[in-house]
Amino acid sequence: MFITFEGLDACGKTTQAKLLVEELKNSGLNILFLREPGGTGISEKIRQILLDREHLEMSDLAEFFLFSAARTQLVNEVIQPALDAGITVLCDRFYDSTTAYQGYGRGLDLEDVKRINRVATNGLAPDITFILDIPVSEILRRRGRSKGDTDRMESSGIEFYARVRQGYHAIAQAESSRCYLLAGTRKIQEIHEEILEIVQKKLSSK
Repeated sequence: MFITFEGLDACGKTTQAKLLVEELKNSGLNILFLREPGGTGISEKIRQILLDREHLEMSDLAEFFLFSAARTQLVNEVIQPALDAGITVLCDRFYDSTTAYQGYGRGLDLEDVKRINRVATNGLAPDITFILDIPVSEILRRRGRSKGDTDRMESSGIEFYARVRQGYHAIAQAESSRCYLLAGTRKIQEIHEEILEIVQKKLSSK
């Protein structure tokens, strides 16, 4: 099974992914947890380029192709071999991030984005995608609480994130068979229990 976690920056997706990883490991499943961009030597180097605040001149199209390059390396080198070996793979972001961030957020042609997504993944799609939904104002509140530095992607502005959120809502509506749009402002444990219930039902139906 291939499970992905999506949402705006600071939405809590990484926290929920890690909680699910531990729960599934404790149940005896063989789990591989990955993040995007990253997960391979090449993909991690691309990640450094993408998030470096010194690269503010990067064009939207270059950003899109770099994310896609990192993803295709991860799919071919790690994700597909793991799935073929019967390992359950959880990934913190996948191609829905590209559709939401580069398609809706940056304004790139959505059909072009979807086409390249299919090429970059060799047609691989998640079995389940959890999208943690938070208002854009919540990003600012949570960042203020963490007091951490923002990377290049996180410095894109409120209007950009509003478009990205709209994109995630559109994705969830268009692909409701695999996407679950979850209110991300609830308590961590409450969200985790909902996610776990969905995954357990999916596993029991296989």
